[in-house]
Amino acid sequence: VLGELTATAVSPDSVQLEWSVPEGTFDSFTVQYRDGQGQPQVLPVASDSRSVTVTGLSPSRRYKFNLYGLWGRKRLGPISMDAVTGEGGSAPPPCPFLALAPEEESSPSQPRLGNLKASRVNSDAIQLEWSVPKGTFDSFMVQYRDAQGQPESLLVDGGSHTVTVPGLSPSHRYNFYLYGLSGQKRLGPISLDTMTGEGWSRTHPCPLGALAPAPPKEEPPSPPHLGELMASQVTPDSVQLEWSVPEGTFDSFTVQYRDGQGQPPALPVAGDSRSVTVS
Repeated sequence: VLGELTATAVSPDSVQLEWSVPEGTFDSFTVQYRDGQGQPQVLPVASDSRSVTVTGLSPSRRYKFNLYGLWGRKRLGPISMDAVTGEGGSAPPPCPFLALAPEEESSPSQPRLGNLKASRVNSDAIQLEWSVPKGTFDSFMVQYRDAQGQPESLLVDGGSHTVTVPGLSPSHRYNFYLYGLSGQKRLGPISLDTMTGEGWSRTHPCPLGALAPAPPKEEPPSPPHLGELMASQVTPDSVQLEWSVPEGTFDSFTVQYRDGQGQPPALPVAGDSRSVTVS
């Protein structure tokens, strides 16, 4: 059970968060918030920690922080709080994350992720495998969206380089993102696009010609159909998107793209909307 979330130290560019767990234990925690440009950010935290410092914030700005507890395949929470940078006036706490030098790709001590592949695919599960050509990680995190478009996170021990993702839907395309967690750093992601039920993967080592033909299936009901996507308005820092649905209805939509830092944000949109502004 998650308890209370509080801000114990605030500076112009960082906020230190602390929380309680009055009952039970979690495998890990995740802090989610939006940065100064409105982009969603995710900060994973180890299970034995009860505090984290969120850095790189903008001065005199209000932030809303959401804390989730991850337990198995369940995500509990969130507990939330608002904080405004630049008003705390307290000195930054002696957090090891603050003492780290700016991260560089060429750092000799930094571990490195290799390749991600699907080693086994069936109708409701996918086995993922990855390599770590250099260094070691404390843990790994696999992120993807389920068939309903909801975000899922799967934490993996640092000694493992394989995991089976169960509970998937047949004949559905999934994008998996693998992050390596080392201390307070999250490295990656490496990604994989694969589909359940047909044994196919864009990076699967098995040639398509060797696969047995899929058994015949009954024709499903006609699904809703997406039409055209276009940019109806463009500014230096935003793009307004519009789209059509010529047939059927959807419960919701998701816009995915990569930001200036190469991270994959996801923007959910209500099912009755046909436009959204990405800023």
